[in-house]
Order: sequence, then C-alpha cells, then structure tokens
Amino acid sequence: MIIALWIATIVFAAMFAMAGTMKVITPYGQIREKMAWVETVTPPQLKSIGAVEVLGAIGMVLPAATGIAPWLTPLAALGLFVTMVAAVGLHVRRKESVMPSLPLGIVALAIAVGWLVFA
Repeated sequence: MIIALWIATIVFAAMFAMAGTMKVITPYGQIREKMAWVETVTPPQLKSIGAVEVLGAIGMVLPAATGIAPWLTPLAALGLFVTMVAAVGLHVRRKESVMPSLPLGIVALAIAVGWLVFA
C-alpha cells in the first residue's frame, strides 16, 4: 500500500508543481487568454497561487523522502486540498465547471489521509 501511496503522491505533486510553475513564470496576459477564471485575480494573486502550488508539491514529497519532519507531508496535501476548495468556490461563483478542481481536491484529501494512516 505504501508503494501506491508514494506513486500517487509523486504524480500528484508533479502535476501541482507543473501547474504552479506555469502560473509563476508565464505572463499574466498569456494565462488569462487560456483560463477565463484568471480575470478574477490580480497578477500578484496568480503568482501567489502558483507559489502555493509549487511549495505544496515540494512539501508533499521532500519531508517523507528525507525523513525530516515527515508529518509535513500530510499537512502539505491538506494545504493543497484547501487550495482546491477555494478553486471550486471560485468556479462555482463564476458558474463554471468545477473540473478539474474538485477531483484534485478529493485526491489531495485522500493522499493526506493515506499518509496519516499508512506512514
């Protein structure tokens, strides 16, 4: 079971690291052209969202992998869950689809629980 948990954690962290990096390094206007929801946040807010996603991804892998403060791994997953709850709220307010925010939030919660139960 721990191998499956590691695989899920690494895949999930990679997805968030890529999405967060894109939000941090891509100019605001280019992102706004592809994602309508971006118009509801300012450029600094978008960069902050991206930074939270990158830090959450790092926090999901690094503590457990190094054995240094491994209790941070489920907390990082819970932090990404909260981020996705906020994303679902934003999309609901804008009357947009909650995909992929909702399933990503559910997976983040499942990974957090998995680390609490199995690690």
